[in-house]
Amino acid sequence: MFGKFREAAARLRGECRQDAGMVTSEYAMGIIAAVGFAVLLYEVVTSGQVQAQLAAIVKRALSARM
Repeated sequence: MFGKFREAAARLRGECRQDAGMVTSEYAMGIIAAVGFAVLLYEVVTSGQVQAQLAAIVKRALSARM
């Protein structure tokens, strides 16, 4: 009885592990996407309007009374 269970478990593990990770091309595309997102985020954060809003938030936080 346990032998059949072990065989079924081994077969299931083998089927689940067939596509375990990314290949090099998928890894490279993931890096390119992450770099693109980082550049976009940098452009947004360094824009004048966002910098003004961040400065206002910091100023308001530093001038709060406790």
